[in-house]
Amino acid sequence: MKPDLIIFDCDGVLVDSEPISTSVLCDLFVEYAIPIDQATVYQRFLGRSMASMRSVLNDEYGIAMTDEHLEFVRRNMRARLTSELKPIPGIAAALGRLEMPVCVASSSTPERIRLSLGVTGLTEYLEPNIFSATMVSNGKPAPDLFFHAALKMGVDPERCLVIEDSPAGVMAAQAAQMRVFGFTGGGHAVPAGLASALAALGPDLIFSDMRSLPDMLARA
Repeated sequence: MKPDLIIFDCDGVLVDSEPISTSVLCDLFVEYAIPIDQATVYQRFLGRSMASMRSVLNDEYGIAMTDEHLEFVRRNMRARLTSELKPIPGIAAALGRLEMPVCVASSSTPERIRLSLGVTGLTEYLEPNIFSATMVSNGKPAPDLFFHAALKMGVDPERCLVIEDSPAGVMAAQAAQMRVFGFTGGGHAVPAGLASALAALGPDLIFSDMRSLPDMLARA
């Protein structure tokens, strides 16, 4: 059954930003002598909003993120995204071939989503259908953001398909009772162990080449 709406995550699905994000967070932890390594960043923070990350740091590690920490992340993230960010290979061609409406539902802020889409030349495919975790009470892995996107786009949840790269995102889509495809084509897929992490959650499909998405949907 073809979906009536495709909901794309942004980081790691539309743009290859997760290696940059992880590097910035690791730089933060080194700079402020916080004992969290890269493997933990991928395992605990991939696909989560800043609010969710702050909660995990406080509840599980007893670390309170200060305004200074947040400014470090914002400043360095913006600089590196602006200079280094690339689109996921084949995503522009795939978006151009899709016949159904699309939108973005991301844990990032609206400002960062638009920066990422602008830097990579993807704005024309997604604007104005951009939804952020800042618009709902609970970020991924809660289903709130996907419900919000479906409501705003006027599509029933069961008629939506979500494209996600993170375990938190897949769990959010499943909690919303939406079909979900796990994507493992980002630069972080191997170091994050995405193939096995996503397979353990049982998404409807796992794929690694965004260029294949239109044909997969045509056969649905």
